[in-house]
Amino acid sequence: MGPSSGGQSTVSGADIVIANLGFLEAIVSNLGIVAAVALCFYAAAAICSVREIMNSRTPQGSIAWLLSLVFLPFLTVPLYMVFGWRSFSDYTHIQHRLGRSARAQRARDLNLIDEEGSRHWPVLTKVANIPFLAGNKVDLLVDGEATFASMLEGIAEARHTILAQFFIYRDDEIGRKFAQALIDKARQGLTVHVLYDEIGSQSLPDSYLARLTEAGIKVSGFNENHKYLRLLGPMRLNYRNHRKILVTDFEHAWVGGLNIGDEYLGRTEEFSTWRDTHVKVSGPAAVACALSFSEDWQWANNTEISLEEVKSFPKPGDESVLVMPTGPADDLEQCAIAFVEAAARARKRLWITSPYFVPSIDVTTALYAASMRGVDVRILLPEKADHTTVWLASQAHADEMVARGVKVYQYTEGFLHQKVTLVDDELASVGTVNFDNRSFRINFEITLWFTHARMIEKIAAMLEKDFAISHQVAEDDLDNRSYAFRVLAQGARLLSPIL
Repeated sequence: MGPSSGGQSTVSGADIVIANLGFLEAIVSNLGIVAAVALCFYAAAAICSVREIMNSRTPQGSIAWLLSLVFLPFLTVPLYMVFGWRSFSDYTHIQHRLGRSARAQRARDLNLIDEEGSRHWPVLTKVANIPFLAGNKVDLLVDGEATFASMLEGIAEARHTILAQFFIYRDDEIGRKFAQALIDKARQGLTVHVLYDEIGSQSLPDSYLARLTEAGIKVSGFNENHKYLRLLGPMRLNYRNHRKILVTDFEHAWVGGLNIGDEYLGRTEEFSTWRDTHVKVSGPAAVACALSFSEDWQWANNTEISLEEVKSFPKPGDESVLVMPTGPADDLEQCAIAFVEAAARARKRLWITSPYFVPSIDVTTALYAASMRGVDVRILLPEKADHTTVWLASQAHADEMVARGVKVYQYTEGFLHQKVTLVDDELASVGTVNFDNRSFRINFEITLWFTHARMIEKIAAMLEKDFAISHQVAEDDLDNRSYAFRVLAQGARLLSPIL
């Protein structure tokens, strides 16, 4: 055919054939490159498969990885490098070099150990690699107002050292106020260290960190020397430092659920109220928190934090505290072991509060067993969602709990973010651990455990108030859920291992 009307030309069949032949010729001429790329992927898949077999922690998860690596190597190899490759031998080396295994004997030599508490909870003591420490004063800080007031006061009163570590820092009103408090102390000559997680603080502008650095504050991201995308070694995108720790003068420490941001004060439109819990400990336990920080700091940038200032260990109170850092560098699933042990020891009540409830089979079994032997098992979760997929998975797990006799409550006064556990009248915990696979097995976390009756009573009273303003989920509520919701929730539940 000739040119069409309007001056436009048409593409002939011959032109199309020629174009296709050219495309095929390009592929054939580059088959060597294609084959080389494919070979690299299959070789990487083989390496990942061998590593997964040799380092398997759960057969179900390993089988899923192996099948995917065999049948979908081009997709699975990059995913495995991000989510499956666990390599923290260098972090373990830091723990050994800083004397983690010798801390129990060191505490015993200094007469800091609560011998009775450590004997009564031997599993927790072994998991923490340090016994319950006696002589602490503990303050329970309910919600953001009390927590930030206490932390800012502690920073203002610091004399020589401040260590600040949070998963999230925001460049908002409270974030800038917190930064200014640190800057003021650095300009007074104090040694100040700030550690942040790059994933949690991904929206933090460089200008925020620059202001800290310009004031003489030592600032580091947790993966400063372990970049996510690099040519050699695994990516660290999946392994996050979720700890929230503030230490001043190695005498006082703050640990709990709150990060540095306005939402933790309920100052956002999405969550008008934010329910959280923190604790302040003064005494030997603060040094244990500083030791956890020092391990993370050395991992982050290969520099050590001097503990020479710690020449004495005052005992300002009479409360016993166990400081338990856990994470992917542990040789066992130590966080899961601790909480399963606590559940297994419950005889009267087991109360758990968490914003996310995506338990593994061993944790689920421990909760069912506690309920079957007559323990008052209660789980308090948020009614509102901040991460939809995790919330849906939590709903699926919670519904199964309700169907099997476990009491599940939904907090209705805003968003609930606290991580608190209460076992009978004997044990309580406050920390950063959510009841999900990520906190138990993937993230770096920290939990403080308490055995003193005074702290147990305070936590029990706090939780009773929370339950009083929450809605208990009944079996009728499960029947009223739409089929579409149940499908979505069960679908999200399948992602439990990586949530």
